[in-house]
Amino acid sequence: MLKLNFIMLSFVFLVVVSSCVPSLAVEENEPKKLWDQCVVKISPNCALKIISQVFGDGVVSIPCCKELVQEGKECHDTLVKYIADRPSLIGNESKYLHKRDEIWAYCVSVSKAISPA
Repeated sequence: MLKLNFIMLSFVFLVVVSSCVPSLAVEENEPKKLWDQCVVKISPNCALKIISQVFGDGVVSIPCCKELVQEGKECHDTLVKYIADRPSLIGNESKYLHKRDEIWAYCVSVSKAISPA
């Protein structure tokens, strides 16, 4: 649980830094697209719920599923991969990427089910 809290706090910190100090938000080798296009497309609350489910035992709510689908698969994949590539998590990267794909499929199905025809 401590590790999950650290991951979530790190993500929140990265989001805050990227929105307040853009020049500090992106290291030279990081894809600028991650910060400029993806992080701002989803609320911090939903981002934390998604991260909690991918890297822990959290549950993504239906409203957050809708946000995730609106964010887009490319952004979802990029953000989760970015976090999963951290040295402390890389050993379980395939597990996290599998959970990422499961969450995406679930959220797409939920969003389609509740969308007006």
